[in-house]
Amino acid sequence: MSSTNEDLLSLNKETNTIVDTIVTSVVKEENKGIASIKKEYIIERHVPKLAINCISESDKNQLNDDEPPSKKQKCSKSVLKGQNKSRNSTYYQIPQENLCSNLVDGSEKDSCLHDKCKFLHNVTEYLEKKPDDIGPTCYVYSIKGRCPRGLTCRFGSSHIESSKNVIDQIKYETWIKNETSCKTLSKENMLKLRKKLYNFTKSEEAVKKIDKDKDLGALIIEESSKKINWENKLYLAPLTTVGNLPFRRICKEFGADITCSEMVLSSSLLQGHNQEWALTKRHETEDIFGIQVCGNNPYMLSKSAQVLQENVDMDFLDLNLGCPLDQIYKQGAGSGLLLRSKKLEVCLKSMRTVLDVPLTVKTRSGVNKDQNVVHDLIPMFKDSGVSLITIHGRSRDQRYTKLADWNYVNECAKIASPVQVFSSGDIMSYEDYIDSKRQFPDITGAMIGRGALIKPWIFKEIKENRHWDISSNERLEILKRFVKYGLEHWGSDTRGVETTRKFLLEWLSFCYRYIPVGILERVPQKVNERPPNYKGRDDLETLMASGNCADWIEISKMLLGPVPDRFHFLPKHKANSWK
Repeated sequence: MSSTNEDLLSLNKETNTIVDTIVTSVVKEENKGIASIKKEYIIERHVPKLAINCISESDKNQLNDDEPPSKKQKCSKSVLKGQNKSRNSTYYQIPQENLCSNLVDGSEKDSCLHDKCKFLHNVTEYLEKKPDDIGPTCYVYSIKGRCPRGLTCRFGSSHIESSKNVIDQIKYETWIKNETSCKTLSKENMLKLRKKLYNFTKSEEAVKKIDKDKDLGALIIEESSKKINWENKLYLAPLTTVGNLPFRRICKEFGADITCSEMVLSSSLLQGHNQEWALTKRHETEDIFGIQVCGNNPYMLSKSAQVLQENVDMDFLDLNLGCPLDQIYKQGAGSGLLLRSKKLEVCLKSMRTVLDVPLTVKTRSGVNKDQNVVHDLIPMFKDSGVSLITIHGRSRDQRYTKLADWNYVNECAKIASPVQVFSSGDIMSYEDYIDSKRQFPDITGAMIGRGALIKPWIFKEIKENRHWDISSNERLEILKRFVKYGLEHWGSDTRGVETTRKFLLEWLSFCYRYIPVGILERVPQKVNERPPNYKGRDDLETLMASGNCADWIEISKMLLGPVPDRFHFLPKHKANSWK
């Protein structure tokens, strides 16, 4: 071959290399936000199919056929996104088909004293119609020696004999002896709240005193008698709906240091709503536990602080200044309080006055896009006796459309010193955590939300400085533990089973976003990255990778048996019903 031809071939190779580099660069830019998956796992030419039973009725009306909506269709932005409000109950139980709670032990001495009770009172009839057991072993009975759901338990073969609820006296007495009970609101005080007879003199006087003082800065706010060492702690974020007690137990087992309740609405709390007070329940494993409240005025928030201080076990109280939801924001609560600084100051100082435990705040950086305001509020936070400030480095308008601004949070931390500041947002791996500690040394610790929902073992990874290539079977075992804790918390009867299923499905709407370490081309996964359609290393891993709500229901069937006829689940968060 002549030297001229060799030169031409060499030039062509160099040109092709340059072109390939440019094309690769363009593709990467276009695919920004798409996780890099090993080629052998990517599913080419994926044809989506619609799971029609997993979308709302309004969405069904917008679909004319079984084809995925095109980008030009009007419904493309609204259909199949989940439904954050006005969702019907996942499962409705007909009272006449279910045994009265007074008869669940099957004792002849038991009876119902309520004349208008709508539940079934014939034990024999109930047992004849009762659905089949889901499994042979009742978790609650196995650890406590007594199942409080008795004859209605869906794992009842463990403890039902001759139509009676059997009790293992030795195990039950041992459990009673060793139980560490957390303080909860008494029925007497619940009734006082509902009848507006609870004594709130302490909080009312605190608000009046602070509200009338024109020079709020002149007031001396005493520090709380209880101290918490916040340094380098891993803080599980307060998560609405999915941050329930069973999920927090899972995160504690993986190494979370601080846990907090779901957001509690002050108005509902003060009206004595059972569902709101249930959110304040603490598990004995939660050694540093706080309750987060949300309200829009000093009287409401100081009363909430007082009644919680006097009736439940908590190590700190957190004020929500970050909730972006319209129904909260428009009432002037959540992130809406950031625009009412004088009112916010009275709220904080009156709450601090009635509390013996530390008062903390969790806030967004601001309300409007690119208009941060928290740095201006920090001096007031300090003067009000706030013990810890957690800043989510995104504004209300930004929601999750961009990465959290840790640089801004670090600048806020400098202003806040010696009050400690945590940052919230985008931690998905131990590398993210280490990088944040190195780049932003003034930030005390990290609050982890979505990262924990997607992979609750993130706390273990951070503490052990490693990526865990967790198998599908290991992930299934985590879900099994959640189900056990759910049955213990919500009950093992049909209602408890379906409540557990509901919250399992809510969690699975995040879990599917996890991309196994072993199939990633580049580790670690970033919080804003989504994978192309891919298959797992086994069938279970493939199933767990599905963003289809129908597949989440299939996973729930593996753990909680078939869904009842009247069962219907719509995801709260954005979830695709095409697969």
